[in-house]
This record gives sequence, C-alpha cells and structure tokens, in this order.
Amino acid sequence: MSERTRIGPPKEPLLSADIEGFDALAELALDMRSSWNHATDQVWRQLDPVLWELTHNPWVVLQTVSREKVRSDLADPAFRKIIDDLAQARRDAVEAPAWFQQTHPQSPLSCAAYFSMEFMLSEALPIYSGGLGNVAGDQLKAASDLGVPVVGVGLLYQQGYFRQVIDQDGAQQAIFPYNDPGQLPIAPLRNQNGEWLRLQLDLPGYPIWVRVWQVQVGRAKLYLLDSNDAANFPPYRGITSELYGGGPYMRLMQELVLGIGGWRLLAALGIEAEVCHLNEGHAALAVLERAGSFMKTTGQSFEVALSATRAGNLFTTHTAVAVGFDRFAPALIEQCLGGYARKELGITLHELCWKLGDGVRKAA
Repeated sequence: MSERTRIGPPKEPLLSADIEGFDALAELALDMRSSWNHATDQVWRQLDPVLWELTHNPWVVLQTVSREKVRSDLADPAFRKIIDDLAQARRDAVEAPAWFQQTHPQSPLSCAAYFSMEFMLSEALPIYSGGLGNVAGDQLKAASDLGVPVVGVGLLYQQGYFRQVIDQDGAQQAIFPYNDPGQLPIAPLRNQNGEWLRLQLDLPGYPIWVRVWQVQVGRAKLYLLDSNDAANFPPYRGITSELYGGGPYMRLMQELVLGIGGWRLLAALGIEAEVCHLNEGHAALAVLERAGSFMKTTGQSFEVALSATRAGNLFTTHTAVAVGFDRFAPALIEQCLGGYARKELGITLHELCWKLGDGVRKAA
C-alpha cells in the first residue's frame, strides 16, 4: 500500500469520541464479523433492545442511542470489561495466524481480488438480492475465518433489494428504502491526509467520480464503489442507485464502474492481486483494465498483456443459463467503451468485444 493511500482508522470522528471506551464500541460496531459471530449481541441489546431487535445493526444502534446512555453504561465496570474483552478478542482473532498462514506459510499468494455485483453479509448492509450475494458474502466470511488473503470489490447501492408489501387489492408493491450511508456499518476510505479516496473515470463524455467505502469483514475487507458524488453529472450519480436497476445502459455503466473502477481502486491502494476472481460476468471489464495496467507497466501490446494476465483470472457462475448473462448492443458498447478501447487499450471495438468474451471463457 503506497504512502499516498495509507488508510487511517476505519471510522469517522464522532461527537462521542471523548467518552472513554467509545472507540472500542465503534470498533466492534463497524466489524461485520458480528453477523456470524454473535458474541457482541448482548452489548447492542443492552444499549437499545427495541432498535436492536428491529434492525440487528450495531452501527445504527450506536449512532442512535443517547450519549448519556452510552456514557452511563461505559461507566459500569462490569459492562466496560465486557467491551474491552470483546475488542481485544476481535484484535486477537484478526492478528493471529489462521488456517492459511499455518498450512501455507510460504505461499506466494498475497491477495485475491473478489469482484461481485452484490455481497450478502447482513441485513444491516442491504446491498444484495439473493443467491449470488449469499455466495459472495459467505466467501468473504470464510476467507476471514481461514485467513485467506481476499479483498472484496462491489458497489454501494442507494437502494438495495426491495421489500414486498401487499396492498389492499392483494397486489404486490415493491418498496425500495433508501440506504443512508451514515446508518450503514461502513466508513469512507481516506488517504493518509484525510482526503476521501475518489477515483476519476474519464468515460464516457463527462468524467465519472467514484467514492470508495470500506467494510470490515473480520480480517478481510470489502471495498464498495459509489457514484453518488456531488461532483458528478447528475445522471451519473444514479449509476449505483439501485441493485440491478434500469435498462441496458445503466447495467453496462454499473459493470463499467465495478470492473474498470474496481481494478483501478486496487492500484490506488497499492494492492497487487495475483488472482482476479469474477463472480459472474458483471465484473468482466476488470479483465480488460488488468491487461491495460500491464500494458502501461511493461510497454507490451494488448494481445501480450491479455495473455500474460489471463492465468490469474478466475470466473465462477451462479446462473449457468443464457438468461443469467448480460448482452449489450454493439452501439451501446461503442457509446460507453469505444473511446476506452481505442485510447486506453489501443484496440478496436470489435477486438474489445471478442477479447473480452474470450478472456472470460478461458478464465472459466
């Protein structure tokens, strides 16, 4: 990780940071390990039993409960000891050698980047829909427990999965609650100087600014890309507005942000992933950006770069039927990726489409 992008504490300064013991509470609340290790449930239940039962979101409990309640409970030596013990247990679990370190102490694998359109970690972070997100979330949880060096890359949706409501006529109504980032167990990813890490994608037309959020998943991390940046051209702010929302144009733009933006994020963090794991074809553009990065580093042609990086690309599919794979019209691909193909990769649109499909097929 470069000095320019070294990351500070995984949380924002809070008004309650002056309360002794509050930092440990925030540390516990921002770790999604609580979604499968329930040792901290008693803490959030004590702070606000009603809100905890409604949300099972430690961060929203901590953000909502009165400061007087937090101060009073932390002043209780017994409660404070529970917090300190839980925080220490969390740190020990993160730092102790796990299965991977014990079994493969000399492994050359330093990082596998896992790209997915959705991750299901907990109802506290509703950015998933179904089985695909379940697989991705479980992969990250397992990687954390086993110590496998994996980082997840996904999108932060302003609206995740819909909630079903049956109206008085018996018809289904789809409700999309807004995901307020301040109420989610996530934190802005900041550079060493405190600046929010933002990526600029110069395509197509107006630049696209993408903010980055960090999710702590035990010893693993999940990075979420978010186009809802005030500097963006208004339509671009909605690229990450809804999981699987919109028509073909919006879907292609989401995949552009995930694949191209996601691989550039890893570069900005100084992460050199030996494995690029595509969970479905939604992140296939990462294959192109990875090859493009190799081209810039080595001066090789796109053909050579794609061949050199191909062995490190892994593709898995959850929906192995035709309907599970996106198809886009050539005119739409030209609109969104034509300039990228010519300027960044030095290839034609036809070559881009063929090489991308060939790269995914061989990764599979």
